[in-house]
Amino acid sequence: MRIFHVNGDQFIELTEPPENLPAAGWLWLGYARDEFESDVASIQSTLRRWTGGELIDLHVSDLLNEQLPSHFDTTSWYDLLVFRRLAAGTRNGQPATAATTPVAEAIDTSPVGFALFDRVLLSVHPDDCVVRDFFAGRLAQQGQSHDTRNAARLPPNPADLMLRMLNHMVDSYLDLRRLLSKDLAERQRQLFQPDARPFDWRTLLDLRNALHLLEDTCEDQQAAIVEWIDALDEWPLGDSEAQRRERELLRVRSRDVQEHVQRVLSHVRRLESSAETAVQMHFSAQSHRTNHIMRTLTVLTAIFMPLNLVTGFFGMNFDRLPLIHSTVGLWIVIGLLVCTGVALSLLVWRKRYLDSSR
Repeated sequence: MRIFHVNGDQFIELTEPPENLPAAGWLWLGYARDEFESDVASIQSTLRRWTGGELIDLHVSDLLNEQLPSHFDTTSWYDLLVFRRLAAGTRNGQPATAATTPVAEAIDTSPVGFALFDRVLLSVHPDDCVVRDFFAGRLAQQGQSHDTRNAARLPPNPADLMLRMLNHMVDSYLDLRRLLSKDLAERQRQLFQPDARPFDWRTLLDLRNALHLLEDTCEDQQAAIVEWIDALDEWPLGDSEAQRRERELLRVRSRDVQEHVQRVLSHVRRLESSAETAVQMHFSAQSHRTNHIMRTLTVLTAIFMPLNLVTGFFGMNFDRLPLIHSTVGLWIVIGLLVCTGVALSLLVWRKRYLDSSR
């Protein structure tokens, strides 16, 4: 558990939850999922003391559910947003790569949950999630900076920080995109190697399933962000100019997250289309190769069929066949066979029946 107090240009990490909310600023509580599960009662008591409300049981279950898709819900006390991150996983403690990790195991879509109160942000992360520590370190540096421009970039409210983390989780798909693109390129290269060993179709099926999973995840993310934007539009505008500016900034950040999710979804669909196209091109190439083999066999059959006819004719068991009693009959038949074979071969060459470019 990590607790932070954000107040203007100050970002301070607290050792324990304060008895009451600070007079100025807001608090961020970042929990790992296991810590949140073991400390639910204390968290509920703290939220009740700070905000006058607590998480309902269904939302607590949502925050603890590792299989829950991205979705948004709202109550009179707080808003709940569950957002599945898109990132490359790890294998044996090392970042996943296409060479060392099956693509289905390289994708991490663990959910991150946010409970958004007026002056409190509660975030629940997977145990191995680096988003919380990344933003804690980043905001601490900005808070300690003497550059007023950096201090001004501290989140002015809990919703702003939540949107920043959402944007970061969507942008983490860039590493995963490189992994998927490299894996797909390798599968395509293997597909179009005619002399290679038999292709492992299971790996391509795993890749297609992974892309379908990512597409479903992105669609759920997009639906959750759209619901959040709709709820944001219903918030009161406020009386001061600063409140209106903060609200407009939240709209801009929300639309930015939505745009990034749409961009990821479009890329996933392009990868799916590329995978389907590669499979179709592979079967087309196999069909073309089969047709070429059948054409070669057909030409050879056409050349040798007249020769078989001639040899079959003179091989009949009759005593009165022409040339069978002649001393030059053998050479005449051999000459006939050679001339027929050469003539048919020249005809095939002139018609370009065996031209590989056709």
